[in-house]
Amino acid sequence: MAEVQSLRCVIGGCRFAPEEVNYTCRLHGEVGTLDILYDYAALRARLDRDALASSKVFSAWRYRELLPIAPGSRLPPLAVGWTPLYDAPLIAEALDISRVWLKDDGANPSGSLKDRASALVLARALEKGYRIVSAASTGNAAAALAALSAPLPSIEPVIFVPASAPPAKIAQLLVYGAHVLLVDGSYDQAFDLCMTISAEASWYSRNTGVNPYTTEGKKTAALEIAEQLGWRLPDAVVVSVGDGSIISGLHKGFSDLFELGWVEAIPRLIGVQAAGSAVLAGAWQAGTPAGDIKAGTADTIADSISAALPRDRAKALRAVGRTGGAFVTVPDTEILAAIPQLAQLSGVFAEPAAAAAFAGLKRARARGLIAREETVCLLCTGNGLKDVPRARQAVAGGYAVEPRVESVRAALTGAGLL
Repeated sequence: MAEVQSLRCVIGGCRFAPEEVNYTCRLHGEVGTLDILYDYAALRARLDRDALASSKVFSAWRYRELLPIAPGSRLPPLAVGWTPLYDAPLIAEALDISRVWLKDDGANPSGSLKDRASALVLARALEKGYRIVSAASTGNAAAALAALSAPLPSIEPVIFVPASAPPAKIAQLLVYGAHVLLVDGSYDQAFDLCMTISAEASWYSRNTGVNPYTTEGKKTAALEIAEQLGWRLPDAVVVSVGDGSIISGLHKGFSDLFELGWVEAIPRLIGVQAAGSAVLAGAWQAGTPAGDIKAGTADTIADSISAALPRDRAKALRAVGRTGGAFVTVPDTEILAAIPQLAQLSGVFAEPAAAAAFAGLKRARARGLIAREETVCLLCTGNGLKDVPRARQAVAGGYAVEPRVESVRAALTGAGLL
């Protein structure tokens, strides 16, 4: 394991001993999310990146030595991580970019990148003896917690989710047997309810951003991208952003690798927000510090990135700022159109929030944020089966034919196939 030295507040630099706090900074409150820091000199002396090539562990746990999990700790059994990284030449050609890779985290057990965070938090819960682990979510984080908890009889997941979440995501929660509270309100209201009840009942909260171990779980996507590319990182990584925890996790992963000397530079991180839920993009554009950000709107079809007040806002702004990256916004019309566009150029079926990253990549290229000669990794965070109605909304209905050969021939002739 990577022994934790301390937890450091992203706002004020306040430091805490590993077991001194569970969530955020005592002085700076919820905006003061925490970085988990390691003894990098000791890790450099002990670990060899090339030894990973011989690992027979094809999941996020192949990086266990870079994660804050004690030796011998029990781990959730589902195989999270080590998702495919595809070369995407048709995307590169369509956008006139030197090379594009597509990291498909929709291939995780519950269909989203959020499995990475839930796996790490559940390992921590098992290590510390928690029985109830809670989460607020628009669907994916909750589904990840429910799925990974299912084979763990000692853990009971309690989920707070907006009743307006896509039916497929709510169905996942119920199928896995989680305790589901359908909140007649927004994600932000569900989040606040979850934190209040969890504090009263001494439950362990998995909530995005607030729990620093979620960042450590999500950073494994960056570790995989680096290893799968032979430790030669792309010039930029593009990812959709809601609460800010995924882009923060990518930054933490790449930063850890840089501290270890395993990579030569950190890619520019480009965060994509839906225009109807773009608090972070607005703050970045205006130069507003994380502590001064106020709640904005959260009105988008991309439910997974809908957040009026991003909980990991400080780390997200830092991730973009320190890497020389940028935020871009895309309207729902472009997000919807991106679902079939991405699928037809790559074969990857993305939910709206994940397709938003592709729409954002197009905008970033058009604005000159990505140059023609550069290389890019596009991170797909969730599978399209999470929200089939939106996918159907984005495409035509097919050819209606009668059960006669003549009718089929006529349709195929009209389509230029006969």
